[in-house]
Amino acid sequence: MTGHSIYEMVKRLFPICRSITGNGVRQTLRIIKQYIPEMEIVEVPTGTRAFDWLVPREWNIRDAYILDPEGRKIVDFKQSNLHVVGYSIPVNRTIPLSELQEHLYSLPGQPEAIPYVTSYYREWWGFCLTEKQRLSLKPGNYHVYIDSSLTEGSLTYGELILPGKTEKEVFLSTYICHPSLANNELSGPCVTTFLARWLSSLAHRKYTYRIIFIPETIGSLVYLSRHLPVMQKNIVAGFNVTCVGDNRSYSFLPSRYGNTLADRVSLHVLKHMHPDFIHYSFLDRGSDERQYCSPGVDLPVVSVMRSKYGAYPEYHTSLDNLELVSPEGLQGGYEVLQKCIECIERNEKLIVTVLGEPQLGKRGLYPTLSIKNRPSQVKDMLNLLAYCDGANDLLAIAELIGKPAWELFALVELLKEHNLLREAD
Repeated sequence: MTGHSIYEMVKRLFPICRSITGNGVRQTLRIIKQYIPEMEIVEVPTGTRAFDWLVPREWNIRDAYILDPEGRKIVDFKQSNLHVVGYSIPVNRTIPLSELQEHLYSLPGQPEAIPYVTSYYREWWGFCLTEKQRLSLKPGNYHVYIDSSLTEGSLTYGELILPGKTEKEVFLSTYICHPSLANNELSGPCVTTFLARWLSSLAHRKYTYRIIFIPETIGSLVYLSRHLPVMQKNIVAGFNVTCVGDNRSYSFLPSRYGNTLADRVSLHVLKHMHPDFIHYSFLDRGSDERQYCSPGVDLPVVSVMRSKYGAYPEYHTSLDNLELVSPEGLQGGYEVLQKCIECIERNEKLIVTVLGEPQLGKRGLYPTLSIKNRPSQVKDMLNLLAYCDGANDLLAIAELIGKPAWELFALVELLKEHNLLREAD
C-alpha cells in the first residue's frame, strides 16, 4: 500500500526543524529530491521583492534551552523543536521568572500540549511548553539560551515540471515550513511527493504538471511573483495539498467563487468516494489558497483535505504527531487527489457520431435477447451517449447520469473504438 511508504517518509522528515527559511527547509528538500530526482531546488535571496512582501532574513537554530534555579534543563529544543518560538533571535541571559513569563507560551485548554508559535516579522524570542510544566515553575532566576542566527541568506523552494501533451497545466502546491507537525506539515509534501512519482511513471500525460514545495505564504507569493503570467495562461486546475494524513473526515475548501474545474472535479470525487465530507466556505480559508485565489491572481486552486487546518484539536501543537497520521489516512488522502487528477486527465467534451440511437447490437455492444435485468453497463452506455452532444464534458455527463466519472472511462474508450464517439472540436 502506498500509504505505508508515505508514512515512512513522514517519519523520516518528522525530526527536522523547518521554518520559512533555513537549513531545515534545505534538508527537507534534499530528502524529497531523493524520491523525485527531477525536482529543482531554487534559492531566492533575502530582500527580494514579492509583490507587497520582501524575502526575510534567513533563520537557523542550533540549540536552545531553559535552566531552572537549580540548574536543571527544563525546556530543551533538542527534545522537541516546538519548544522554541520560530524565528527567535539569539539570547543568553539569566532572568527572574516574572520576566521569563513574558516570553513563555502554553495552552491552558490543552495542558499536555506544546503549542507551535512563530514571530517571523517581529524580532522576538520565546519558548513554548505545556501548561502543566508552566504551572510547575517556581520563583527564582532562570537561564535562557537560544543559539540562533538571522542573516542575509535566501528562501528555498522546490519545483518539478512534468511535461504533457499540452502546455495547459495542473498545479500542485504544498508547504515545507513547519517543524515537527505530522498532519498539518508533513502529510502535504509527502503525499504530493508520491503523487509526483505516480505522475512521472505515466506513459502519457495530457496535461503538464507544475508541482512546488514552498514555505507557506511568503513562498507562494515569491513563486507567483516569478511565474504569474505563465501560470495564469496555462493552469486549468490546481490543488493546495495540506492536512491529508489523519483518519477523520474529508474536507473541501473551494476557490474564491467555487466555479472552476478544480471545484467541479473535487466535489464530484468527494461526493462519490466520501459523501460525508465537510464543505467549507472560501471565507474559512487560511493557507496558500489566499494567495492563489486573490484578486488579480485568480488561479483555479482548491484544497481537498482530511481534517482541515485549524479545525482539529491537535492543530499547531505537539499532539499533531506521528500517532495522529496513519498509513491508512495518508492512503486515503493520496487516493482522493489521485482520482481528481485522473478525472481531469480524462475529461473532455464528447459528441456522438451518428444520428438517432446507435445500433449497438450489430457492433456486439447490446444483448441480442431482451432479458429482464440486462447489464447496467448497457444502460450507462445509452445514458452516456444521450448527453454526448458536444456541449457537455465528461464530468458534466457523469453528474447528469449520476455515475462516478471513472466508471465511464472504459465505456468512452469502447465507444470511441467503435467510432460512435469522438472528442468535440
